[in-house]
Amino acid sequence: MTFEFIRYEKRDHVARVTINRPQVMNALHPDANEELAKAWDDFAADPDAWVAILTGAGEKAFSAGNDLKWTAEHGMPRMPATGFGGITARFDLWKPVIAAVNGFALGGGLEIALACDVIIAADHATLGLPEPRVGLMAAAGGVHRLPRHIPLKIAMGMLLTGKPVTAADALRLGLVNEVVPSATLMETAERWAREIAECSPLSVQATKQAALQGLGKPLPDALMTPYEAVAHLWASEDSKEGPLAFAQKRKPRWTGR
Repeated sequence: MTFEFIRYEKRDHVARVTINRPQVMNALHPDANEELAKAWDDFAADPDAWVAILTGAGEKAFSAGNDLKWTAEHGMPRMPATGFGGITARFDLWKPVIAAVNGFALGGGLEIALACDVIIAADHATLGLPEPRVGLMAAAGGVHRLPRHIPLKIAMGMLLTGKPVTAADALRLGLVNEVVPSATLMETAERWAREIAECSPLSVQATKQAALQGLGKPLPDALMTPYEAVAHLWASEDSKEGPLAFAQKRKPRWTGR
């Protein structure tokens, strides 16, 4: 699979997706969005890919969001059905995705990160939704996801002023999982990916689906709702392998089946 605006590779059950437009701070135009959508499609369909890491090329920006220069010249861009970056409107991806934020994550860039499950930020990163300052709004999920991630008043302050926060403030607010020096960002993201991959992939997917789909339900309803990935887990070989490996005092050999 050949791409022009992203890099995509898979190794040791981990998919690595890199937005590769550093000359425009990894801002996305339609072709870049389509390439990301294809990469996420491939990741979702590959049974040997268990977790993904998303980052941006260079050390300056994860993504500055929508390519405003392109938009000024061509008008509002078309979007894949799965949303900005091919992920903000993708609600059936139960494999975990880690965002490694290596600089500015602004506008759609933060919206992409918010659509991931874990966010690791370099200590120089800046995160924000400045769309109102350019006559737009965080319509790729930012206005909905940010108030679900941090306290409402803090989220509304960020949304209505467009002011960003530092990586340190993002960690204090619970917006990111970990802040590390830039030099160790990818190493840290890889560590998280390895730790996730040590678990049964089907257990991880069932956990993600139940957690996210149950989030908006009253607790009794969340507990009683049947989840497809959970049913798949209970019928799998992995659900037998885990207890067997524990009893035999060895590492489990997950197959994802």
